Amino acid sequence: MTNGKQVHAEESVTDAALARCLLAAQFPHWAALPLARVEADSTDNDMYRLGADMAVRLPRRAGAVTPMDKEPGYPYPWSVVTWIEGAPPPPQVDDRAFARELAAFVTALHVLDASTGPAPGAHNFWRGMPLARFDATLRQRFDWLSDVADIGEIISEWRKALLLPAWSGAPVWIHGDIQRGNLLIRDGRLAGVIDWSALGVGDPAGDLSVAWNLFGPDARAEYRAAMQVDDATWARGRAWALLEGVFALSYYRRKNAVIAETGRRAIAVVLADR
Repeated sequence: MTNGKQVHAEESVTDAALARCLLAAQFPHWAALPLARVEADSTDNDMYRLGADMAVRLPRRAGAVTPMDKEPGYPYPWSVVTWIEGAPPPPQVDDRAFARELAAFVTALHVLDASTGPAPGAHNFWRGMPLARFDATLRQRFDWLSDVADIGEIISEWRKALLLPAWSGAPVWIHGDIQRGNLLIRDGRLAGVIDWSALGVGDPAGDLSVAWNLFGPDARAEYRAAMQVDDATWARGRAWALLEGVFALSYYRRKNAVIAETGRRAIAVVLADR
């Protein structure tokens, strides 16, 4: 899902011709199907709809793939995936029914047997780790946002978050990146959850950040009730929303206005929800 613009300093440029060339070399039986770029704001992958029910997923930079292998004329592993009909939700959703649907999905994921799942690491951008793992990086991002009016409040909230109890339960499966761009709705209902590149096992709190980066007050309350998490886990979820908001705003505010505004909005919601 892409808008065709370069976002990162080092990334591959893709187009439909490249996608069709890769198909011709490795999946020639699909090479003649209709192929069209999917226009959307994304950070790591370009998507091209292939025929009626498939999509070609092309990573744009090495950080989006582990490991990195060579493909014909293209440096990263790529894939053909099932097309899910739907569209991202609006920037803010205050639908209690949708919140319950998403909570049911996340709860079902969290109760799966995670005993043999991969611990957090570079493979999933360290999602599921204790918040302290991100402190040094976030402090650097605070410097990048020194001109933001509420930076003092942001720093204060992060310092409070570092004092929260760490997750003491068994690690659980987490999606790791539940936010508007990775959710699909159709006829007002949850149709799909995509982009599993942050999948791993660890603290479930990161899968709660959607309560602040997408939901309005009513849906947020419904999501919390449906998730049935303790106060400390809910507070860490809020801290994850702050962390993700700072990352998005600090990195993208001069690169991608849509993603930057999403980060700015999430920060504002977190600060207001105290």
